[in-house]
Amino acid sequence: MVHGPCHHGLVTVSVDFSAAPAGQHAAAIQRLCDAMEAADLAGRYPRLTVERPWSAHNPVLEGEFASPAAIRWYLERELSRLAASGARIAVCPGREALDLNDRRLGPAVDETRWDLRRKKLFLFAPERMALSIDRLQHYTGTAAESFQRYVLLTNYSWHVEEFRAALPGCVGPDSKGRQMPAWHHMLPGRTGVTIVNIGVGASNAKTITDHLAVLRPDLLLMIGHCAGLRNHQDIGDLVLATGYVRDDRVLDEVLPLSVPVISNYTLNTLLLGEVTARRLRSRMGIVYTTANRNWELHLSLVENRLRLSRALAVDMESATVAANGFRYRIPTATLLAVSDKPLHGQPKLSTDAQSFYAASRRQHVEIAISVAAKVWRLYPDGLPAADLRSPDEPLLGTTDRQPPRPGDVTPAGDSA
Repeated sequence: MVHGPCHHGLVTVSVDFSAAPAGQHAAAIQRLCDAMEAADLAGRYPRLTVERPWSAHNPVLEGEFASPAAIRWYLERELSRLAASGARIAVCPGREALDLNDRRLGPAVDETRWDLRRKKLFLFAPERMALSIDRLQHYTGTAAESFQRYVLLTNYSWHVEEFRAALPGCVGPDSKGRQMPAWHHMLPGRTGVTIVNIGVGASNAKTITDHLAVLRPDLLLMIGHCAGLRNHQDIGDLVLATGYVRDDRVLDEVLPLSVPVISNYTLNTLLLGEVTARRLRSRMGIVYTTANRNWELHLSLVENRLRLSRALAVDMESATVAANGFRYRIPTATLLAVSDKPLHGQPKLSTDAQSFYAASRRQHVEIAISVAAKVWRLYPDGLPAADLRSPDEPLLGTTDRQPPRPGDVTPAGDSA
């Protein structure tokens, strides 16, 4: 390990892992992460540089971070992988951190100026991380450091109640009235489970996943209710989405509808295994996500798309979560329960709905928790997600350098 002077009296920590004994890697990774947190506490954006001698196209990766403590578990894991391959990794203080009230923040967080093909480790600018971490505190009432790597999203307080009953001792919001309250079953290494009540609709789903993405969770699982469209579906049947029809309209400008969005195959396989083991009725297929809660009142406008897509359910959030997961390279899946069948004379009525909720909510949450635990046991380094990796191939155009950010003299560094 090399310690060298850096500006503002802080120290650059640099480790050549090709020369470091494997037994020293863990301690060296801890020192690198400590150096990042020290720079953050000193009011700087810690700057991470990774030299990869094995890469012909991207031998140097570089970027800045905000609040590295919020993603320390992720940094430790990813830097350990790079260390095992013989990378040289260095940390030093970067630019002075921008105040969130600074008018320069707007251009710094504008995603239209980014290249979203950058490596996931360096995907977000530090200003974007800082803003999203503050937004998460605002919406959920909990600190970013409380979020676990396995995240469940719901729009029913009943699911939250069942979650807390199944996992006593959860940490929750700091005050009542939070728009999207979160509860965390915290375990070492952030290996526990978080649930967020995101409310109803695609706009809320986009808002929360925009901000959760900076924490790099290992999965996002939407658990909710849907309208069943098939003759042989019964109220209470489960639906596992294999793909989506996006009629939510909140991400169309940044992710064209021509881009296919599907659930993570491994996560879906685990969900199906859990549902089958419990001998529960379920179907796998296309979920149609709409922004119109009363879509059945305008059936003539959507019936052709429902028919052609062969959709088996309609909801208001799942495709949005999956689309943003695709954009930010987070494995996602959807597990819904059929709460009504408006096309079959079974609309969602108050009395029937209450009976359905009471009968379904516990098993719904139990399945989600069980699958999250299996993911931790089987895939502690993250779910297989090669399909989410972005191409950086010469024939498709190579990744551009990041545009200058406030205070930069030169661009932020080599692309990933």
